[in-house]
Amino acid sequence: MNSLSARGDRVPIVTLAAAAIATLLAAPGATADVPAAAVRVAGDPEHGRLVYHACEACHSVDDNDIGPRHRGVVGRRAGSLDDYSYSNALRASGITWDEATLDAWLSNPSALVPGTKMFFRVDDPQSRADVIAFLKAQK
Repeated sequence: MNSLSARGDRVPIVTLAAAAIATLLAAPGATADVPAAAVRVAGDPEHGRLVYHACEACHSVDDNDIGPRHRGVVGRRAGSLDDYSYSNALRASGITWDEATLDAWLSNPSALVPGTKMFFRVDDPQSRADVIAFLKAQK
């Protein structure tokens, strides 16, 4: 188990992290609503490349297929490629793809944009973070 020692006594890192969060939440004006970015896991683009193979049933990095191409998706407005036929719901969503919106999208596309054509979900938060890190690298 990973641990740190401040005075020679060993304290598990998880315990230290929990104590730090509790201290922050106990501060005046603090709430239990921790921003999603504060708890989001770091993505591994190499593992994301492997996870992305499941996405390739409908998507490609460089070509439109059943789904739109993904190169440059991070920072792009949803439904904005002129050469792809998006659902009306996605075109009207007003979403710009960033880490948070992609995470919500990959968690449950229909919950984020009711009426979307996409149905595939990535349930594991680490796998979502990895795919997003991979997509960020596809500029």
